Formats: sequence, C-alpha cells, structure tokens
Amino acid sequence: MPARPATQKLVIDVAVSAEWKRALRTAASVCKRAAAAAFTGVAARRKPKSAVVELAIVLTSDAAVKKLNATYRGKNKPTDVLSFPAWAGAAPDDAREAILGDVVVAKGVTARDAKAENKTLEEHLTHLVVHGVLHLLGYDHEQDTDARAMERLEISILKTLDIADPYVARQKLVRARHR
Repeated sequence: MPARPATQKLVIDVAVSAEWKRALRTAASVCKRAAAAAFTGVAARRKPKSAVVELAIVLTSDAAVKKLNATYRGKNKPTDVLSFPAWAGAAPDDAREAILGDVVVAKGVTARDAKAENKTLEEHLTHLVVHGVLHLLGYDHEQDTDARAMERLEISILKTLDIADPYVARQKLVRARHR
C-alpha cells in the first residue's frame, strides 16, 4: 500500500442555488469549513491515500432532492441530506487524486428542521455537511452500534466548530412530540 502523502490537499466544490443564497449568504464558506473539519476529524485509515482529495457539495431545492431520493433510494419525498460516494475505500497505488463523491442538501427540509430544533440554519447546515462527508468516508447508521459511533464522531467534529451537540435538540423535540 502506498504511504499517505506528507501533505494532502482537500478540494471542495460548492454549488449554491439562489434560494440558499437568499437564506444564507455564507452558505458556500459554511460548507467548506464543515467538510474540511469532517475530513480532518476522521482517522487516516478511512481516507484516500492520494495527494488530492475532491468532493462536491450541492445546496439545492426540496424538489431536486426529492427527485434524487426517488431515483436512488426509492423514496418519493425530499430529505435533508443525501450522499453519493464515489470513492470505494481503495484506489490504485499510483492514484494522485481521489474523488470522494457528492453531498446534496435540501433547503426547505433543512430550514424547517433547523427551526423545529431551535438551531440556526448555519448550525444545521454545518451538521448536515459533516454528516454527509462522513457517509462519503464510509460511515453509516444502519445498525445501532454504527449509528452511535457516527453520532459520537459528528458531535466531536462539530465541537471543533463550536456547534453544540445536535442530537440533544433532536431528543428534546422527539420527547416533546410524544407528550
């Protein structure tokens, strides 16, 4: 296996729809900061060994995410974040670049959830980008043990960005709905 380069460059492309620009004019920089923190917060063994690692983040509408969700997950409804991994956890020994994949975030769902959980749109977007990048790096939440591990990592990464534990607010909301 090739050694990890002494310096690894992370290239983050962000496409921001007009509705996201109106809602959060710093959306692109928020995404880049969150993605970089997620990438940095993950153990080296989870990352490509290439000198350049690329990922894309798309901030778009609920309608666009609904189409993607229906096409790729068979769920005909919008969701907050989708991840489309391109990197399979391995690359040829001579690979100079690795493409992690794409993270797509829906504006309406994200804004509604942020409001319901008493978070700013920036805080919730940060969490969703961290969550999405972790999926690109092979984390999932299909099993309870995997979900807990992923949540702990998200909380740790978000703490480095001065974002409070997002699961505390969600737990309070769930408890309030069941009263």
